[in-house]
Amino acid sequence: MHRRFLSAAAAITASTALLLTGCSSDDSDNDASDKIKGAGSGAGTSASAGASAEPNTAKRPEIKLPKSFQVQFTAWTNSDPKLQAVLDDGKERLRASYAAINNKDPRDDAFTFYSESDALRTGTEWIKGFTDKNLVLIGKGRVFQPQPRISPDGSGTLFYCVDESHGSTKDTKTGKVTATPADDALVLYRTKLRKTKEGVWKTTMVQTERGACK
Repeated sequence: MHRRFLSAAAAITASTALLLTGCSSDDSDNDASDKIKGAGSGAGTSASAGASAEPNTAKRPEIKLPKSFQVQFTAWTNSDPKLQAVLDDGKERLRASYAAINNKDPRDDAFTFYSESDALRTGTEWIKGFTDKNLVLIGKGRVFQPQPRISPDGSGTLFYCVDESHGSTKDTKTGKVTATPADDALVLYRTKLRKTKEGVWKTTMVQTERGACK
């Protein structure tokens, strides 16, 4: 069984079976609903008035993806600057995960900068699943229908969909390319985030579910 193109980057389980398929089916997250409400409408949930207001003082790392692999983020904007900050750092965490694979470095500086707790541990394991097998990502990915939220306790959630249909993995030793099956290419991501005192929204947990996006 080949590894999935994109979704395993945020798999929240260390189980070998789920790591290989790239999804978690755990729907017990109390801070993130099972469905994306208003998906496709461009609507987001308003930021809580109690959200933390730490200054954005962190120096964020530069993330570069190769020409052979590009990711398009569609409608990745929000009129609320607090929610836009969640979108921006959530986006960079996803890009950093992909860059770590193509850099062949499970502890890539950008990936570890935007990840902590379960998201760091399981993300590192997932990246190693590619680097240990000499696999890199090629083609294109599309990320869309973002839904950010800031809870009254100051924590964040971000849901979004990923279209993997134009992406593949490539074995750098043999040159073999394995494409993502078209009928298994849409994946819903559910993520949790925590804002640091420097103003960075770090991803702490990620779940993925195939077939939940349309």
